[in-house]
Amino acid sequence: MRFLALATDYDGTLATDGAVDPQTVTALRRLAATGRKLILVTGRQLNDLLRVFPDGRLFDAIVAENGAVLHQPGNGDTRVLAPPPPAHFVETLQRRRVEPLWRGQVVVATVQPNDTVVMDVIRELGLDLRVILNKGSVMVLPASVDKATGLRAALDELALDPERVVAIGDAENDQAFLATSGYGVAVANALDTLKATAKRVTRGEAGAGVREIIDSLISDDWRRDEPPPK
Repeated sequence: MRFLALATDYDGTLATDGAVDPQTVTALRRLAATGRKLILVTGRQLNDLLRVFPDGRLFDAIVAENGAVLHQPGNGDTRVLAPPPPAHFVETLQRRRVEPLWRGQVVVATVQPNDTVVMDVIRELGLDLRVILNKGSVMVLPASVDKATGLRAALDELALDPERVVAIGDAENDQAFLATSGYGVAVANALDTLKATAKRVTRGEAGAGVREIIDSLISDDWRRDEPPPK
């Protein structure tokens, strides 16, 4: 097989309004039955993801918190891949009345337009943190962490070459892991900036676009001696 794994974002890609269509779950099962690996790469916190998407256990690896947490459903192992921001960073955001404000194992999150205040606080405190946007969401992580670093950690665990991976997403924070993969795909509802850099844009939106890619992989594997279909 040319491609040995599918790495997919969750919200806006696999899921619509937080839920995954049963047809999409069936398609994921079909792809897994071919021997390919499934990797979920999301900005969500792990517990929240598994609460809203129990079928997440179909995946061989889940990269949560935008690259900061790696979970393997098969054996239940969870690794935190980076240290959390210091407590005084969160305390300062609270004093500045940044609301809503969520804290995961590593990620600190809020919504736009709070990104301006967050970046001001990072500069004032001299912290090595980055702000990552995701369609109105604002995530703060160590500067060395993004979906690409999380995907690479998952691929190391699965002993897979990034060139053998198809990655699919819809938003700003997906650009990093699409670029790391062998073939990056944007769903039809993706931001124009992501579509501009993806190798392919699906006809269908969200889950329908994921099913489109799965069907194509199963039918012809995008044979190595031919370019993937347009």
